[in-house]
Amino acid sequence: MAQNAWQRSPKYAVFIVVAIITTIYLLAPGSSEGTAVTTTTRDATLASRLKQSNQIYDRLLEYRKGLIKKFGPDPKNIALFPEDVWPWPPYTVWDFFPAAFNCPHELERLGALGDGGKWVCGLSRVRNKPDCVVYSFGINNESSFESEILQGTKHCEIWGYDFSVKSFGPEIPANMAQRTHFSAYGLGGEDKNGPHDNPPMFTLKSLMKHNDHKHIDILKIDIEGWEFDTLTTLIKPYVDSGEPLPFGQLQLEVHLWNKSFPQFLEWWEMLEAAGLRPFWTEPNLVYQTYNKKTGTADLAEYSFLNLKGDNAFIKDHHYPY
Repeated sequence: MAQNAWQRSPKYAVFIVVAIITTIYLLAPGSSEGTAVTTTTRDATLASRLKQSNQIYDRLLEYRKGLIKKFGPDPKNIALFPEDVWPWPPYTVWDFFPAAFNCPHELERLGALGDGGKWVCGLSRVRNKPDCVVYSFGINNESSFESEILQGTKHCEIWGYDFSVKSFGPEIPANMAQRTHFSAYGLGGEDKNGPHDNPPMFTLKSLMKHNDHKHIDILKIDIEGWEFDTLTTLIKPYVDSGEPLPFGQLQLEVHLWNKSFPQFLEWWEMLEAAGLRPFWTEPNLVYQTYNKKTGTADLAEYSFLNLKGDNAFIKDHHYPY
């Protein structure tokens, strides 16, 4: 019958053959090509997942350049939050900095669903790590995030700092309090902790030296706008030297008060140059709701993974139970 179909309508038969071959090609793994397609990883190794995430993020960097060119074309011509006037530009500053890196592990929110909770990539990676170290700057008498880290790991110890309160919040379980350490210090871009300095301020480098720490697994920072000077002081020497940052991941609230787009872009690109990749973000809508003065979303939560060095989130380690 196939032979008769070919003889009666050879053009139709050719069409059928071409359609079958095209379908097989399109369904074959890894056959698609184009700028909007990333090669699918063919194995489940951590290295392959990180590679694919990097490909996705690198494409995002090109998209950012295009968006700046579209609405600039120079960064200095871009407003953080454009005025609501015609022609209305359909963007805000956060559209230039999406959390486009895929966490290669389980992703979960630790702590309160409202203010205080943070998104963490792969807490299981440090669940049994014997020397797990967590730093938390900005307690504000709410420690649900720190509490869930303690309960979800066997050995993690938490160093907390906040000059506005006297201790961790009430969420810390009494039977795990021995794994916490609190000081009423502030985190800053330089050390100011003399007898007349109130509150005492320390750089992260100084605190790590004081605590005899070489590495921090999870670093949380919520310091009301001081993150720009603080992280610039911390990160720039590592960018210049090529050395990896001394922490595995960073949970950070960004406050855009009194910043311009070029300033924020330069600071953000410094984070990227140091190996930090954002895997989660959410705007602080509580702040925006009560920010009647400007009505703009100046605050946003970001979570970053550090892709440089040998931290537990990017390299496989086998810790004892």
